Amino acid sequence: MVRQKFTAEFKREAVRLLERGDKPATQLALELGVPRNRLYKWRDAIATDGDQAFRGSGRRSPQQQELAQLRRQVARLEQENTILKKATAYFASASKRGTPGSTDNG
Repeated sequence: MVRQKFTAEFKREAVRLLERGDKPATQLALELGVPRNRLYKWRDAIATDGDQAFRGSGRRSPQQQELAQLRRQVARLEQENTILKKATAYFASASKRGTPGSTDNG
């Protein structure tokens, strides 16, 4: 079985169509002749690597793999940090209101 190759332009256009949401991913994949999960992989690659997505032969060097992994980790940690900040603000305001169950012995 020969592995299909798609141009970077084709991949970006496929992701644009996927994100536009006019058609279900399954239908879009059938029309484009690609597996549905590949559309999602391309979308994730663009989300992770932006303009650097789909450059080269498709095989990343160990340094590129590490960089992509670290970028994903940074994005996840930033998301967690945002959630924790919101939770801290929420609990701080709840504490100031003297909600039942809070102990303010200070």
